[in-house]
Formats: sequence, structure tokens, C-alpha cells
Amino acid sequence: MSQEPQPQHPPDTSPSPSVSSPATLNRGGKVQWLYLALAVAGAVLPWLANLDFIGTTGGSFDLGLFVQLANANPAASSLSRDLAIGATAVVIWMVQESRRLQMRGLPWVLLSCVTVAFAFGAPLFLYLRERRLQELARG
Repeated sequence: MSQEPQPQHPPDTSPSPSVSSPATLNRGGKVQWLYLALAVAGAVLPWLANLDFIGTTGGSFDLGLFVQLANANPAASSLSRDLAIGATAVVIWMVQESRRLQMRGLPWVLLSCVTVAFAFGAPLFLYLRERRLQELARG
């Protein structure tokens, strides 16, 4: 007894009704402003530490010494490696996402990740992404 082949249907790619859209999750723009607040904190807090480093190392930012101290013990090495790998993955995603959404400002975000702090650039990107998603939702 042979079975008849079942008709093949393309997979359903529509969002599940239980999944909220980004606009729904961002009621009133609260998430957008949270990202902006995190960007400000991500600029200020690392640079307070950087200024302390500059003050304790002779008044200039010695990159070699900074990297050496960032790997001075296993805990520091763990944090440095964690940041490097995580930031690399997120930067790749930011580039892809900004292309997908046709966002403006990516060069400024990437520059800020290197010159200010990744803790500033990543939330800044998320803030700009939320603005773009709201713009697209408005049509």
C-alpha cells in the first residue's frame, strides 16, 4: 500500500500572533529613551575611568599600557576578551541591520565605538534603530 505524496506548502514566514512587533514593545518610545540614557552612561562612565587612567599614568593615554593592564590578571583578561568578542559580533550585526533598515549615521556610530566607548556606540545604535523602526511604522 503506497501513500500519496502530501502537497508541499511554503513555510509560513508571517510573524506569530503571540510575538509583539518592535513598535508594540516600544510603547510611547520608552525603550528608545532608555537606549539614549544608556548611551550617555556608556560615554561618561568609561571615560571617567579613562581619565583616572590618564591621571595615574603621566597625563597621556598610553595605549600599550592600557592593553597590558587590561590583561594584567585572569579576571581582566576575561573581561577584555568577552568585550572584544561580543563587540565584534554586535558591530557585524549593526552593519547588517543598518543596511537592512537603510539607516543613517552608521559611520558616526562605528567611530564612536572606537573613540568614545563601545558602551556608548552600541546603545546609540539601538536608539537610532528604534527611531528608524518608528519612522518605518509610520509609513
